[in-house]
Amino acid sequence: MEIAESAALVVVDVQQGFEEEAYWGPRDNPEADRNIARLLDAWQPSGRPVVFVRHDSLTPDSPLREGYPGNAFKGYVEERRGRGPGPELFLTKSVNSAFYGTPDLDAWLREAGVRQIVVAGIQTNMCAETTARMGGNLGYEVLFALDATHTFDAVGPWGWRLSARELARATAVTLHGGGFASVVRTEDLVASVA
Repeated sequence: MEIAESAALVVVDVQQGFEEEAYWGPRDNPEADRNIARLLDAWQPSGRPVVFVRHDSLTPDSPLREGYPGNAFKGYVEERRGRGPGPELFLTKSVNSAFYGTPDLDAWLREAGVRQIVVAGIQTNMCAETTARMGGNLGYEVLFALDATHTFDAVGPWGWRLSARELARATAVTLHGGGFASVVRTEDLVASVA
């Protein structure tokens, strides 16, 4: 795997509110946070760009709403902000895609000469997937770190239920099979950056 010197790590919505199991329900991939931390610990010393994305929910009872403690980044993310010598961007959004946030992610990446992005974060099949899809549509080479994401069980139309694991697998198949992104593992990314 080739990781460009300008490749940006996009860390999506790694916020304290996602720890509120009573709100979200069962989740998958207990190793996600460890893998996100590993990516940050590889990326920052390399001088590559890092983007920290925070979801400011407009839903009044959401654990991610502004002014609520759950809106803050998880501790291990917050303590890593500003630690690397490379460019860093903090952006907020209220929709799924980080490309519809403030400031403008696409403009920042293009100005920095970034053509390759790595997406990690929460939730696999929601904001992380939407950011990856849109990145692919905008012409970026997108690497989706599946094991550095997690999601929650969900209920859809007609009472259809899918487990978090099933949803994560569907995301991987859709992104990979649809040509939006290459689905990769944290271990391979870290080895390629070192």
